[in-house]
Amino acid sequence: MKSKENLKLVISKKVIYQKVKELAQKINKDYKNTPVIFIGTLKGAFIFLADLVRNIKNPNVQVDFVRVKSYGMSDTSSEKIEITKEVELPLEGKNVILVEDIVDTGITLKFLYDYIKSFNPKSIKICVLIDKKERRKIKIPIDYVGFEIEKGFLVGYGLDFAEKFRHLPEIKEVIKNE
Repeated sequence: MKSKENLKLVISKKVIYQKVKELAQKINKDYKNTPVIFIGTLKGAFIFLADLVRNIKNPNVQVDFVRVKSYGMSDTSSEKIEITKEVELPLEGKNVILVEDIVDTGITLKFLYDYIKSFNPKSIKICVLIDKKERRKIKIPIDYVGFEIEKGFLVGYGLDFAEKFRHLPEIKEVIKNE
């Protein structure tokens, strides 16, 4: 992906908006007025998390972020993960929903799950916008899934390629120009 990238529409902003509302309805049903902390992964999940929590009716919601570095400026995972921004809210004894933009290999999500678990929360659930199974290496249970997509390098709605395309309101696949 050195020169120009062509982008092919995969999921429209209208379809994304509807799916985010559906996910929020499921979470609203599961948590009603129970306190819950949403932890978004930076940078990819910030748009998804913002839209998701705006649709949550529960008044007992808190939001925090964690940032990990694993992909860098490439389209494949380095499989070396480091936390570059720690969670700031106390999680012990709390209900936590970890919000991720995309699950690919599963390595980063498993790392984050174990990280959150180390704080002894009451419960941890995982909410992902896209479950992409093409290169899955670690199986991890996901409680709330927006879309299942088999393959392709996706950008938009928070997803990026070398920090580009995050701002797009829809999800597109990067088509390599040879």
